[in-house]
Amino acid sequence: MNTGHISALITIIIWGTTFISTKILLIDFTPIEILFFRFVIGIIALSIIFPYRLKVMDRKHHLYFAAAGICGVTLYYLLENIALTFTMASNVGVISAIVPFFTAILTYFYLKNEPLRINFFIGFVVALIGIFLISFNGTINFKVNPLGDLLAIAATLVWAIYSVISKKISSFGYHTIQATRQVFFYGILFMIPTLFLFDFKLGFERLANPVNLFNMFFLGLGASALCFVTWNFAIKKLGAIKTSIYIYLVPVITVITAMIVLHEPLTWMAILGTFLTLTGLFISETKMITRKKEKLVNSLQE
Repeated sequence: MNTGHISALITIIIWGTTFISTKILLIDFTPIEILFFRFVIGIIALSIIFPYRLKVMDRKHHLYFAAAGICGVTLYYLLENIALTFTMASNVGVISAIVPFFTAILTYFYLKNEPLRINFFIGFVVALIGIFLISFNGTINFKVNPLGDLLAIAATLVWAIYSVISKKISSFGYHTIQATRQVFFYGILFMIPTLFLFDFKLGFERLANPVNLFNMFFLGLGASALCFVTWNFAIKKLGAIKTSIYIYLVPVITVITAMIVLHEPLTWMAILGTFLTLTGLFISETKMITRKKEKLVNSLQE
């Protein structure tokens, strides 16, 4: 397993467990407050780790960084959080699995350097069935909530756009940490106007609670600073399509974490869903690797 796959896996493992921290923080913080604080902590951490100023080689690159910031930071999390107030979390969980599909289509038409293969679509369908089983876990309570579900779909499309833009940014040759920090800067900048629309307050006294402090730093340092760097690095190494496939694993990580931390029961539906999700991931990845091996053999024979 190369560094790109390891980076993607690390990212997904952490992102799959963040729901616990977010759930705890929502007792004392609003969604917009959590979002703002975590990315401020993230940009400060990245500035400390790599304190070198980014020298933009082309002014047009600022447009890409700004687009990545508004898509991957501001819009995605705002749309997802608002969607959760209108529809069930299980709906959002299933809908989020569409990200790799959107990413593949956008990458194919925009970047034109990652071909679409039939195994990707087969794996997508298998994984989607698995994620559906995991999300609803045997309870047949799927309800269509037009506004909430449309917002969730919009969030997945925005994240797919972010992934494609990140792949484009990776071709500019900037350091991954510097590029990620620049994306955070624009994300926070676009987030500031929304603070006045929601019930935002600094209220630092809430961080005097060790539990709140730990979870906020986990989201800021782990889910934001570290994960955005590792995700962007994975996109740089693997491409937007192959990296996005790892999103299938988020519900699996969530189920395992909930079982260990929250002591939630592991039902046969969740087990079957996990198996199908992993199978879908395997199908999407295996033939791509096999194709590369075939090309290598053919080149050696020639």
